[in-house]
Amino acid sequence: MAVAAGRSRDEVAAYLALAQLPGIGAARLATLVAAFQSAPAAFHAPHGAIAALPGFTRAAATAIRAGSARAGLEILDALDRLGATVLLPGDPAFPPLLAEIPGPPALLYAWGDVSLLARRAVGIVGSRNHSAYGAEAARILAGGVARAGAVVVSGMARGIDAIAHGAALDAGGTSVGVLGNGFGVIYPAANRALYERMIARGCLITELSPGERPHAGAFPQRNRLISGLAGVTVIVEAAPGSGALITADCALDQGRAVLAVPGPITSPTSLGCNKLIQQGAKPALGAGDILEELGLPGAADPASAPRGHPADLNELQRTLWDALATEPKHVDALVAAARVETAAVLTALTDLEMRGVVKQEPGMKFGLA
Repeated sequence: MAVAAGRSRDEVAAYLALAQLPGIGAARLATLVAAFQSAPAAFHAPHGAIAALPGFTRAAATAIRAGSARAGLEILDALDRLGATVLLPGDPAFPPLLAEIPGPPALLYAWGDVSLLARRAVGIVGSRNHSAYGAEAARILAGGVARAGAVVVSGMARGIDAIAHGAALDAGGTSVGVLGNGFGVIYPAANRALYERMIARGCLITELSPGERPHAGAFPQRNRLISGLAGVTVIVEAAPGSGALITADCALDQGRAVLAVPGPITSPTSLGCNKLIQQGAKPALGAGDILEELGLPGAADPASAPRGHPADLNELQRTLWDALATEPKHVDALVAAARVETAAVLTALTDLEMRGVVKQEPGMKFGLA
């Protein structure tokens, strides 16, 4: 059932329909419902009474009077088909931390285990174009905090976000993904399997209606929800101007702790993190640093636990994996390490790349994905 207990389907449908109207954001929606006691009543309120409300115009009043709850009913039908739900402010399952942030969401669409939205959580975000070091750091930190019982929150983007979600689930923990698109749209398409895992063992949330495509303005809005759900936000890798740094700014505006993973001064994706640390952010050197900020006991496993080989690697692939464990290497160095023909190394690397284990970098260099 897409509607929370205690609310009628007609009431929620009218609320959703009002939320779809251009220019009706969370603040105006709250004003409208409060003024006329309910969302259905707002559609039938006198034109002049609507136009007289703070922040409303005669054009807005005309749009409301011309509307109906039909669009909201269509959204509820779509949620029912998916097995998803919608949470409104005041619902028992509405995340309490999100109710505290500046500009709280007017609604949240949720798909999966909504009880996770009330648990202590860590936001872990970073670059889409990450290094092997950043990927490993994300796995160590997300797995460590997940094993300690914290929910890992991230943005379901390619790169560090997807790695953090996957590591939390691989560790037997849980994760919440905040989308910049509506349910029924998989973005990026490569994350289809991750979407399925998150729905089965975690939770996906979004402010966008089912079927709505991603757009540029949706991602900064999404970022404020990532930090808003989390008591602590960790930036793993971030180039200057990246979305991960926007999330850090959101966390600071919300009064939440921000940690950053230090990196090489020569790495463009570590510049943002190193700058945050220079400005006073606590370095995230292990899961324990994050859990201390969150008030949870330490991780069950050391944060420095080595990453094991993926399953089913042959001898040559294991050799290449070991050679890439510390840093990316040129194919000539890998041929020398493996002591086999170049063609055999390239074939093995291609197979590992197709499995998502390694990635090719400019200049015929390869690194762990």
